[in-house]
Amino acid sequence: MRIPCFFLHRICICAVVAFSAFALVTCSGSTTVSPTATKPASNKAATLPNWVKMDSPDYGIHVFLWGNAPTTERDLNLAREAGFKWVKQRFEWRYIEGNRKGTYEWNEPDRIVNAINKAGLKVIARVDNQPKWARSDKIFPASGPPDNMEDFGDFVYALVDRYKGRIQAYEIWNEPNLAREWGNKQPNAAEYVKMLEVAYKAAKKADPNALILSAGLSPTTASGAIATPDVEFLKQMYAAGAKDYFDLLGVHAAGYKAPPEMSPDDIAKDPKYNHGEAELGRIYGFRHAEDLRAVMVQSGDANKQVAVLEFGWTSDDRPDSPYAWHAVSEKEKADYLVRAFKFAKERWSPWIGVMSAIYIPDPNWTKNDEQYYWSITNPDGSTRPAYDALRSLLRLK
Repeated sequence: MRIPCFFLHRICICAVVAFSAFALVTCSGSTTVSPTATKPASNKAATLPNWVKMDSPDYGIHVFLWGNAPTTERDLNLAREAGFKWVKQRFEWRYIEGNRKGTYEWNEPDRIVNAINKAGLKVIARVDNQPKWARSDKIFPASGPPDNMEDFGDFVYALVDRYKGRIQAYEIWNEPNLAREWGNKQPNAAEYVKMLEVAYKAAKKADPNALILSAGLSPTTASGAIATPDVEFLKQMYAAGAKDYFDLLGVHAAGYKAPPEMSPDDIAKDPKYNHGEAELGRIYGFRHAEDLRAVMVQSGDANKQVAVLEFGWTSDDRPDSPYAWHAVSEKEKADYLVRAFKFAKERWSPWIGVMSAIYIPDPNWTKNDEQYYWSITNPDGSTRPAYDALRSLLRLK
């Protein structure tokens, strides 16, 4: 069993998928795919509530502004000029309330929020990573839930209250279905739902218009003490009452080796795409999100949108890289990202909300960092084919 992880300051990229059939696709320089025909999971999403604030799809990109003042304006300009409307940025609890409970360091988050607002972009704040004082054990700097969930709720309230109307959406934690994101203990969906409940109530008290996104789940094939498969974890979340505590379902959508239109069923049949894991390997594709969307529908939650919080393809073909088996060329990456956005617009609307591609990179990354190979620009701000292709697509919107 494998946990497909693509680290970025402890971020794991995870696969997500769509929910309907797609016709035979042939694109220059790309693979011809004949996905398994399937029916849409539900038509109920046509009655999405009026308060939904995201277009379908809406367009986002993950940025790294924290501690990078010299390149902040440059990278936000890149995002805006490409046609993205949203940026995703981490606001780590340990960096804002790190010394002691109730003592906050707002200088850096103020700088970042001011810069994003000045650029005319919306922001998804990913909120995770506890401070050392919030847990009595010795796992720090590893990530895990606090001993007292109310401590997290108090932080969320302070954050949302300070940036009311200036940060539009908040992602609550990251990949809680992995032990390494859950205090090195077996993931517990009910515990995560408690975290989500506390954060949701605190955020809505501070800003009723803030959008609360559940954490993107890892599409791991592992289970037991180290992980819970994402579909199973989501079912457990709904069983624990999660439906009442998020506005959009957060998912991850790494494409791995497969073109974006390829169905999970077809991926499961082809070792080239499933890494030899057969049925378990259906997770290795952009459209695995269909499986998560189906759980929403089955749980009576079809009227909510889905937010794809991370998605992309890597060009990391280094011989010693664990990701080399699913590396694509920079040209293929560009083609697949464009086709993913087009697929979502044609097949996932109206239930798809923001889709946040990866990455406008941290300026400190080098070719020794695996994150470098997922990026659509270079650390020096120069562009790659994926950026240029997305700019051509999005500027036409």
